[in-house]
Amino acid sequence: MHRQSLKRIYWMVLLMLLAVLLMNGTVFGASKQVLEAAKVKAAPAGLEDAIWNEATAIQVPFEGKESFAGQKAVVATKAVYTDEAVYFLFKWKDPTLSVVKEAWQFDGEKWSHQKGNEDRISLLFEINRINNFATKGCAIVCHVPQGAPNAKDGKFGTTTAAEKGDLWHWKAARSDPAGVADDTWLTQISDKEGGRKSDAGKGGDQKNMTEDKSAPKYMLAPGKSLAKNDILLAAHSVEIPAGTVFKAGDMLTYRMPKTAEGSRGDIKAESRYAGGGWTVMLHRSLDTDNEDDVAFNTRRKYNFAMALFDDSGDENSYDSEVLTLEFK
Repeated sequence: MHRQSLKRIYWMVLLMLLAVLLMNGTVFGASKQVLEAAKVKAAPAGLEDAIWNEATAIQVPFEGKESFAGQKAVVATKAVYTDEAVYFLFKWKDPTLSVVKEAWQFDGEKWSHQKGNEDRISLLFEINRINNFATKGCAIVCHVPQGAPNAKDGKFGTTTAAEKGDLWHWKAARSDPAGVADDTWLTQISDKEGGRKSDAGKGGDQKNMTEDKSAPKYMLAPGKSLAKNDILLAAHSVEIPAGTVFKAGDMLTYRMPKTAEGSRGDIKAESRYAGGGWTVMLHRSLDTDNEDDVAFNTRRKYNFAMALFDDSGDENSYDSEVLTLEFK
């Protein structure tokens, strides 16, 4: 066989092999998962609405870090949208319902905090382009500037003021009982303060404790009721009257969810824990007209990444790779 023919065959085989590798994501990294939001005529009325059948679920893999290092998780994720709003549905396995968040417990003589945190899921979108977020995801906004004295408080933010992120944070104990996910945003981190900020308005939670931090200060107000999972809402609380008698085993919420108002209350939430897992729906207007929110244009695609927390805080989480949200 002629040398020219051998060269031609060699290059043909090489190109075929390269094409196969590219298709499998072996070269230049795996392709991003795409979450396609299906256009629907009416908003889903809840977690089990038949409208969700119009959307295709993707199985998003998560890798554990810190105390979850080496462990994996998967979240089935769907999205639909109307002319006004976008809706996300998340389902994942979790063997334990975690909503304690250091709730108070009375032993007959004194109050003390119970051990336990909460389950959470968070999403981070770009408001303005965040350098390297498209390839590195949340890792690019989780850092401390060189020489920063606030290593714990200042580790989450962007490197320049031009970069901005929209952080959606669903918390099983501190936000979900109030029917919302906490709406925050990311800006430039500095050596004095972190880059995570609360959206304009009111929200978050209120610590239920006396001035000396030894006991709860509030209890359920007469005529009010506890929220989901027996969580005491700040709006339903009243100062504990002098002489109130508690019995051993009585419990009171420590982190009381507050009523969300303004931009901080944009993201509505609905959830259910059953059968060893969570189902969570989050929804928000496509464009809130707030500078601290991403404005979704259905003709564009958006990078985002997620984190999952299992009865944990700080950096003890499961993180996803960067995904693409596309409106179909």
